Amino acid sequence: MDRVVDLDEAAVVLARRVPGWTSAGLAVARATWRDAEAPWPRPLSTDRDRVRDPDSLGLVISGPADAVLSVVLFRGGWADVDFVADLDDAGCLPASGIASASDFGARVDGWVARVFGDHGPEGVPTP
Repeated sequence: MDRVVDLDEAAVVLARRVPGWTSAGLAVARATWRDAEAPWPRPLSTDRDRVRDPDSLGLVISGPADAVLSVVLFRGGWADVDFVADLDDAGCLPASGIASASDFGARVDGWVARVFGDHGPEGVPTP
């Protein structure tokens, strides 16, 4: 798999947003990592130090009324993005052509706004 997005940089981008999300009442699970060198099926780890060659970074954010956003970023420049905003609004969101960690951060902001409402730049709640 090509290395388009540096997953460690993407993790830093996400970590900067977590305080804003949590202050807005969202729950953020620990990030998960998958190691490209691990035998199949590749297990997930929440400990980055245990992953030698990361090929994906995952995050789950939960909110009021059982809303949830699940994002798995792959170093190849795409993500699997699934969400439940409410009983009548659930599905997958488009997530291809991600060019960098900062591009990923901007897209995450959009996905969080789509599922939980507007939390402004870098996860900071807006009045």
